[in-house]
Amino acid sequence: MVAAENLQKMTETATFNLKPYLKERQQLCETALDQALPVIYPEKIYESMRYSVLAGGKRVRPILCLAACEMIGGTIEMAMPTACAMEMIHTMSLIHDDLPAMDNDDYRRGRLTNHKVYGENIAILAGDGLLAYAFEFVVTQTPETVSRERVLKVVARLGKALGAAGLVGGQVVDLDSEGKLDISLETLNFIHNHKTAALLEASVVCGGIVGGASSEDIERLSRYSQNIGLAFQIIDDILDITGTQEQLGKTAGKDLIAKKVTYPSLWGIEESRAKAQQLVQAACEELATFGKLAQPLQALAHFITSRNN
Repeated sequence: MVAAENLQKMTETATFNLKPYLKERQQLCETALDQALPVIYPEKIYESMRYSVLAGGKRVRPILCLAACEMIGGTIEMAMPTACAMEMIHTMSLIHDDLPAMDNDDYRRGRLTNHKVYGENIAILAGDGLLAYAFEFVVTQTPETVSRERVLKVVARLGKALGAAGLVGGQVVDLDSEGKLDISLETLNFIHNHKTAALLEASVVCGGIVGGASSEDIERLSRYSQNIGLAFQIIDDILDITGTQEQLGKTAGKDLIAKKVTYPSLWGIEESRAKAQQLVQAACEELATFGKLAQPLQALAHFITSRNN
């Protein structure tokens, strides 16, 4: 009976057409982000912010945010300001991650990194500007149909996901671990649960909060997103080995050059792929109670492990 139910769920997910869904949602996000960042005085900083925010990308985080809100019963309009904020914050992390003091990368999303175009000083300020504006945008642009209590919860979630308890803490441990070959699986999981999964989790959970998710729903969304966050990082580690700069839009082989311990270095590529698939399956099962409403989030989970960039 259980096997039959699982087969039915897989069949339902398979009938969901992700390609047009992604195309539509990406366009909605691109338009919203473009409108959110007009160029005003001083033009240089806004141009720098726009350069990185509008550089393309899959828009996974804002799309996850929108999908979670809709699954709970909310609308795209309710969640779009939060979705845009997620992409602004993600872009900030990429700008700062590429700096010489961090990963020192020359390319991102197929073109020169922000500091290579605008200089390190402006790149730092562009990241700072995006981070501050993201919080302002959530508070000022979320429709009044969303209660201020929900908006406050979103702001608190974002702050935690970004600070020392989230992305910043993961980045610190990641930097401390470079060149050390005795990094444990526990430490590696800590790095990526904070550096990568924290913002993915915030994207999903905040979308749910805006849509009016119950505490039980938030727990399900949290477990779903933690699983896909780790799967996302495992695939990233694999692609760093198997992908080319043209495919990835950024420098390939960075982890090997930096002598970083990665999931493939601990498990090998095939076992890493299998672990990622297991995480995605567990993530999808968390949303089984939502039935067909969960199809977009479940399809997005599978998309994460099948991507090549």
